[in-house]
Amino acid sequence: MGNIIDELKRKINGKGLRIVFPESHDERILEAATKLCNEGIVQPILLGNIKDVPNKFNVSHCEFIDPKNYKDFDKMVESFVERRKGKTTTEEAKKLLINENYFGTMLVYLGKADGLVSGATRSTGDTVRPALQIIKTKPGISRTFGYFLMRRDNEKYIFTDCAINPNPTAEQLAEFAVESAKAAEMFGLDPKVAMLSFSTNGSADTEESQKVALATKIAQEKDSGYKIDGEMQFDAAIIPSVGLKKYPGSLVAGKANTFIFPDLNSGNIGYKIAQRLGGFEAMGPILAGLNKPINDLSRGCNAEDIYKTAIITAAQAIK
Repeated sequence: MGNIIDELKRKINGKGLRIVFPESHDERILEAATKLCNEGIVQPILLGNIKDVPNKFNVSHCEFIDPKNYKDFDKMVESFVERRKGKTTTEEAKKLLINENYFGTMLVYLGKADGLVSGATRSTGDTVRPALQIIKTKPGISRTFGYFLMRRDNEKYIFTDCAINPNPTAEQLAEFAVESAKAAEMFGLDPKVAMLSFSTNGSADTEESQKVALATKIAQEKDSGYKIDGEMQFDAAIIPSVGLKKYPGSLVAGKANTFIFPDLNSGNIGYKIAQRLGGFEAMGPILAGLNKPINDLSRGCNAEDIYKTAIITAAQAIK
């Protein structure tokens, strides 16, 4: 199995994909953007003034847009007001669009960029809020969610939702299952989706286990063509002998590579245990369910994290 980022770079090479970085004042962003510019696989769009960039960064090949001096600003304001359908006035829109995250998200919405990466210096809400107001979720998707690609040597798995929704409904878990299967395909996996619980195939009968069982049923009824099964415990999902014993006949038990956690508590704890004790690299959170790709960084990220997130964001933009 080759390097995941190299595989994605081959997929996006030659597509001319453009990724917006609202935080051009941050040196980690500038370092990542410089690397992307030098490779020529993704075209970074940095929001701000190139004159403010320290001399040690050669960003001459990167595109800069200053929201305060954008020639089509009035048209963007008009489009934003129309998109908000009466929830934002023209004056409010002008103030909001000076904010780089709102401005960058509008560039994506208007098709002037293919995706956005932000969050190195700002909260998750600062990245997700404009995305939900402008980009919005795909038809049939009620919530965006955050998944992690977990990688160790030749192993790779998808963990969902580890970042956004504290207590998703059965319907939302079903949505996450199908969208996570699509994400697994992007990373070269043949998705086998396990709906996780402390119960396997009805071994416990509680409100919590019933929710996951219902989510499984809803996901299966979507007729997506993906293998989705549950509810099941993690060992039944991943260990063939346990899966055969606890869930005989399942096409997923013992073979799962995509895991849907029942709530944010378990998802967040689960990926961090795998990362800190299991030695897995955790790439993400990668946002899913939006009409166009917007991704949030950790404020503790480094330039390599930003670079990889940009490559993933560009890959998400390929239909």
